[in-house]
Amino acid sequence: MSITEILSVERNEEWRALLRKSMKASERTAMERVHMPEVPAEERVLSHVEVNAGLTLEQATNEAKRCLDCVDPTCVSGCPVGIHIPHFIKRIETGDFAAAAKVLKQTNALPAVCGRVCPQEKQCESQCFYTKKMQKIPVAIGSLERFAADWERESGNISVPETEKPNGVKVAVVGSGPAGLAAAGDLAKMGYSVTVFEALHEIGGVLKYGIPEFRLPNVLVDVEIDVLKQMGVEFKTNFVVGKTASFDDLRNLGYEAFFIGSGAGLPNFMNIPGENLNGVFSSNEYLTRVNLMGASKKGYDTPVLSGKNVAVIGGGNTAMDSVRTAKRLGADRAMIVYRRSMDEMPARAEEVKHAIEEGIEFLTLHNPLMYIGDQRGRVTQMQLQKMELGEPDRSGRRKPVPMEGSEFIVDVDTVIVSIGVSPNPLVPQSVPGLDVSTWGTLKVDEKNMQTSIPYLFAGGDIVRGGATVILAMGDGRKAAAGIHQYLTSKKKVAATTY
Repeated sequence: MSITEILSVERNEEWRALLRKSMKASERTAMERVHMPEVPAEERVLSHVEVNAGLTLEQATNEAKRCLDCVDPTCVSGCPVGIHIPHFIKRIETGDFAAAAKVLKQTNALPAVCGRVCPQEKQCESQCFYTKKMQKIPVAIGSLERFAADWERESGNISVPETEKPNGVKVAVVGSGPAGLAAAGDLAKMGYSVTVFEALHEIGGVLKYGIPEFRLPNVLVDVEIDVLKQMGVEFKTNFVVGKTASFDDLRNLGYEAFFIGSGAGLPNFMNIPGENLNGVFSSNEYLTRVNLMGASKKGYDTPVLSGKNVAVIGGGNTAMDSVRTAKRLGADRAMIVYRRSMDEMPARAEEVKHAIEEGIEFLTLHNPLMYIGDQRGRVTQMQLQKMELGEPDRSGRRKPVPMEGSEFIVDVDTVIVSIGVSPNPLVPQSVPGLDVSTWGTLKVDEKNMQTSIPYLFAGGDIVRGGATVILAMGDGRKAAAGIHQYLTSKKKVAATTY
């Protein structure tokens, strides 16, 4: 039977049996996981070139062969957007990369993005049969997802998911980040007329302003957004819902349901002396200037301080993005200041590894007490205090405890605070009666992401207060299904089997 005939088989059992004949399970488990090539550290710190170079065709095919095509694929349960992982991997194994990309797009609007920035090691790969049952290294699901998406894009023949016949019902999406894009994609598939309203001048939300190009090139985000446009999704930029127009204004224009995915763009600070000095940034401001406003490129008017002694406060992925960006902007000493140890650091292990390779200094078990400035109001130093780990706190991590008499001074000319974000209060304040938590997040029914106001649904950081791209996308998909159920129950559209 030819590859084309194999791929045309709809009965999973027969398809699996045909593939299993090519290699025994024992041979698959004996194969080592591939390692994605990387640009050498000494080269990549001189530019914003993408660090991971992607799998070669041979590497991708060999890695796909490691998949056991389990009868009960537990990896799927670990994927917030429900990708049928064995199906797309087996298509890579048989060489039908276009079909692999189509499988991904059935449930994932942003496969090239997710293949790069999702923490697969904590999600799908952590549920891989190798990990759960055999204590072996899992299949490189994220790398294979990236390969399939990249192959399709580079082939020049990008598939567009099928959509239902337009039903004439208008739905608005507030925010063009990962949650909003996922919701828009699913709603478009169901035949809705979808408009995404974005407050900034470019589409993509945190994918554009928050993630550096050396991790996620903007052009890749644009390609996946273009697919949504071809599906009929309309985008309006420089449009602040709640200011440019209210929800009532949009309802009067015919929008019958809304998904709120406005994110959490309000930076948190420590409220210590000196945070108002020049040279002290939030990570949001710093990364937005560089990633979205071209501050690191010639010909752009956006200013950014290129310090020589840069301290980034925090230990998450955004902190790693900030400190590695500072290194690329010319910092001689770029350091992470984190109050816990490396073991408690929430950043992805890969990002920490890359930072170490690039010469980033880690001042773990340290906490800033104050920032000191000169007569011009510019930060010049910071006072740090050493910490030690005590008993676990409510999150399960050991609580950092100050060590008395351990304070000392470090010279800095730039400080980037990256200790988390909070939801922007604009949306909650613009809708009377909307239930909000004490943290400023929107309260929703977790089954369908519906808020206290029936026609408003929400997901992503506006609900979670800060989470991963893929969790936000999972919220968007769940909300799209909830919106469809709501509108169907209101008899606005005929029920479908989607």
